[in-house]
Amino acid sequence: MSTRFSASQAVEIVVPEQPIPIQHYLRQPQRLVNALVDPSRVEHLSNECFRLTMRPLTFMTLSIQPTVDIKVWAHNGTIYLQSRGCEIRGVDYINQRFALKLKGYLSPSQVGSHTGLQGKADLEVQVELPPPLWLTPKPILEAAGNGLLKSVLLTIKQRLQHQLLADYYAWASDTEDTEAGLIIPQPQFPLP
Repeated sequence: MSTRFSASQAVEIVVPEQPIPIQHYLRQPQRLVNALVDPSRVEHLSNECFRLTMRPLTFMTLSIQPTVDIKVWAHNGTIYLQSRGCEIRGVDYINQRFALKLKGYLSPSQVGSHTGLQGKADLEVQVELPPPLWLTPKPILEAAGNGLLKSVLLTIKQRLQHQLLADYYAWASDTEDTEAGLIIPQPQFPLP
């Protein structure tokens, strides 16, 4: 029995002003990935591709652990992300009958005199459930699946609102300190 689940999540974040604009920070997709997911669960595959190992999830009677390959890139000040592949650890039956699509963006915008971030993520899963779940009424399965995806996106949103801003503040402070440290005073010699 093939079933489709989906969820969307929008985010708006007001970014308090820092000496270095957030647009500079957003040019580094790796930083965004580390803000979204615990860095110990991220494997760097290439310049723009990352493998994210999610925490185990429980759906009805199943415990699964998705591993998602995503591409993250910056274009014209906006960061985009898109899934490239997925593996489900824990249940081979599900892994062979599972497809995941994740796409999203995050872009800076002006909110009055402040800079803000706006974004949206869409998550869709197509899965053929194992026979024991075939007896569960479809509305119950759909509510549970959609609810699970919504909770995944909500967790990502919360990490984005807290971790991204904390990392941005630390980065802006470090970058400003580094740039300030690079200014080497020139010795002043008296003219003869």
